[in-house]
Order: sequence, then structure tokens, then C-alpha cells
Amino acid sequence: MQNGMTEQDASSPQTLDVYRASAFVVTDGAAEGDAISFADELVLDDVYSLVDPALAGRIDVVPDATDSGFAIAPASDLGDPRHRLYLDCCITLMTPAGTTQEAIVFVEVSDGIAEEVYLLPLSEIDIDTDYRLVGIDRTTATRRFAEAAFVSFVRGTRITLASGELRAVEELSVGDRVLTRDDGPREIRWVGHTTLRATGTFAPVSIAPGAMHNDQELRLSPDHRIFVYQRSDTLGAGRAEVLIKARHLVNGTTILQTEGGFVDYYQLLFDDHHIIYAEGIAAESLMVDPRTTKALPEDVRERLASTGGVHERRRHHDYEIAESLAGAEDLAALLRRASAS
Repeated sequence: MQNGMTEQDASSPQTLDVYRASAFVVTDGAAEGDAISFADELVLDDVYSLVDPALAGRIDVVPDATDSGFAIAPASDLGDPRHRLYLDCCITLMTPAGTTQEAIVFVEVSDGIAEEVYLLPLSEIDIDTDYRLVGIDRTTATRRFAEAAFVSFVRGTRITLASGELRAVEELSVGDRVLTRDDGPREIRWVGHTTLRATGTFAPVSIAPGAMHNDQELRLSPDHRIFVYQRSDTLGAGRAEVLIKARHLVNGTTILQTEGGFVDYYQLLFDDHHIIYAEGIAAESLMVDPRTTKALPEDVRERLASTGGVHERRRHHDYEIAESLAGAEDLAALLRRASAS
């Protein structure tokens, strides 16, 4: 791997579905009436409840190599782009049924002062349900968030190998040679696997057969970027090549974000960031940046450290479309026509 530009320049914004702290309040316990807060202010065994789902929103963040925080993108529903967002801790909650689930606490900071606290649930939180705080952990927070930042393929997704064979992602191994769009055959350096609740930010996007000229259904993580070559610039991007996040293609018919149960996600890491082929659709491999590196195995991180620790900027990073274009009505149909005309 090579170390070129700064990490922030190569990173795509990540969308977080969060609640303002005032939406998640102690209804029974030592801090009754208080909203969720920093780790130092939390009290174990306090019981929380979601009291105002309307306080939910989205924050788009990009990591910054200069510190452990994140820049807030201007298009975010919540947060001030002039402020920084920091990861504080990971909490574990227990439901009345005895099941546990996790959530990450973020703090928005301006000039060293906390302006707002946000809760990122790693699984769905229901209104008027009691959640007992049974765990507070700063050390696992970065790893859990890094896992959430992975771009991933769902179990069963067939990847095109250099030989032309299509093989399910869960059957791939280190050393297998995969066909890349710009660099020919390249060897896999690491195959990751995470299991998450398929809810909110983590629910997979399903692209039905034919929706993007694919023969079979493609299921992938919502922030996963796919590559489209426009034969005519119908989108108005100013270039033929575009990268678009799967979540922006959701149209309610042929492309859906499906919630419920658990999802098995798989990640493919190469020496560089590549565009590969999944069910015939060109899609990105795992991007190593300040978010994702924290969830990689120690031996992989050590190997990366000797060459800068992150993937360098590639030409295709310039192809990601602006948020203003991503809001086009039925973007999938528009791009399908553009790539066929």
C-alpha cells in the first residue's frame, strides 16, 4: 500500500442515524430525568426510555487525520459543520426480555465545550420501552464504530474472480485473485466478517435483478458505493464515470433498504482501494481510512503501518457525485438509462 493524500481526502462521508440526547432519558434510577450523556456522567442500572423519536436525524461525518474526531458535512440534518464530533463510549442496554443491545455515544464539541450529545443505536430502539444501562465501555467504542463503517457485501453475493468464475463472498480466501476494473487481477489480502442487526444505518440495500443491469439480486451495505459509466451524462455530473452510494439508489420498488433480523456482512481488502464486480455490478472494495483501520486484525494493521496505514487516493475517488445530484428522483432509473443509451 502507498500513503498519498491525507486520509480525509480519500474518505467518503458516512451517514449516521442518531438521536439527540434529549430523546433518550432516564425514567427510573439515580439520574432520573437526565438525558443520555458522556461516560463519566452515566450511572449503571439507570433505566432509559425513548421519549421523543422526532428528535432523530442524520449526521454525515468524515474522519480527520489530524485528531480522533470527525468533520460534520454541511448537508447533515443535525450538527453544526463548524464543530467537531467525537466518539465517547459504547453502552450496553438490557431490555425487559433480558436481551442486550449496544449504542454509541457521540459528543459535538466547539472550542472545547460540549454543544450536543447524540446516541447511535446499533440496533432498533423502541418508544416507551425500558432499557437498563448495564455496560459502559470506551475501549470497544472505536472498534464497534469501525465495524459499522465497513463497506460490505451480504452473504451469498457472487464476486467475479480473475478467471471469470463467480464465487460467493463467504467462500473467498486470502490470496484469491479478483478481477478489478482498472488494475486487472488483484489478490485479496483480508476477508472480514461481521454480523449486525439489520436496522437503521446498518440495514442492507437490495438491488433487484435488472435494476442496474444485474442478472441476480445484489445486497450490500447502505454506504457502499457502486460505479456507473454513463454513455450520456443524463445525470448532469459533468463526466461519464460516477460513484453513488447504494442508499441513494433506494426507490421503494426495485431497490429497497430492508430491515429485520440480522445480516452477515463480508469485507474484501486489497493492497489498494479497487472497483470490483459483484453480481455483475461494479462496486468498491473495503477502503482503509482512520475509521476502518481500528477494526482490522492486529497483523493486518501492522502490515498497513509500514506503508502509511491507509489507502492512497485513487482516480475513481473523484467520481463520487454531489449530494445535490444524489437527491434526484429515482436515481437508479436515471443511471440505468444513462448507462444503456
